[in-house]
Amino acid sequence: MIVFDNVSKIYQIGDEEVCALNHASMEIDDGEFVSIVGPSGSGKSTMMNIIGCLDISDQGTYYLDGQPIHDYSQTELAKIRSQKIGFVFQDFNLIGKMTAYENVELPLIYQRLPKSERKKRVTEALERVHLIYRKDHKPNELSGGQQQRVAIARAMVSKPSLFLADEPTGNLDSKTGKEIMKLFRELHGQGNTIVLITHDDEVAAQAARSIRILDGQVQEVTA
Repeated sequence: MIVFDNVSKIYQIGDEEVCALNHASMEIDDGEFVSIVGPSGSGKSTMMNIIGCLDISDQGTYYLDGQPIHDYSQTELAKIRSQKIGFVFQDFNLIGKMTAYENVELPLIYQRLPKSERKKRVTEALERVHLIYRKDHKPNELSGGQQQRVAIARAMVSKPSLFLADEPTGNLDSKTGKEIMKLFRELHGQGNTIVLITHDDEVAAQAARSIRILDGQVQEVTA
């Protein structure tokens, strides 16, 4: 599903060039649960941005479902992001003025789905994360764990083939973090591909496979 072939990404910061990814190569199969683990500044966020079609490489090739991402137009990349990839972020990225229901519904409005279909999907998603009873509450009325579950519901409502989670337990206490990881394991058990970005070895170990990245290089792959 995901193939990095000698991928490099270089940023210009002032007069200095920073190589965020340095000839990185890896493969992730359809249906895998993989963590990408490394310390701050290791290149994992850059890798996430490329996997999520939020950025493109300077060298090498990224293949998604066998297709080089360089072949897609910006419009096609936007469609991939909205329909194929479910994003879950550390800081939840919920809209404060909207209820949990409205936050989850928003991607479907962008996709112009009929109201009846939106209602069905949003209800199912909130039920799956056990938050249907909080559907009319706004983010500031929810705990951190509840906000992250709303974010996961929003990611799953478009029925993506890939879930991309960036430090999804980073702002949560240990107990709540374990609950969120349980949700990801359930999603994986239902056949979804999950790529989880983390600096935490304990969180990374809960995936079926870990890819370690350091100084922009894929250092090791452990089963």
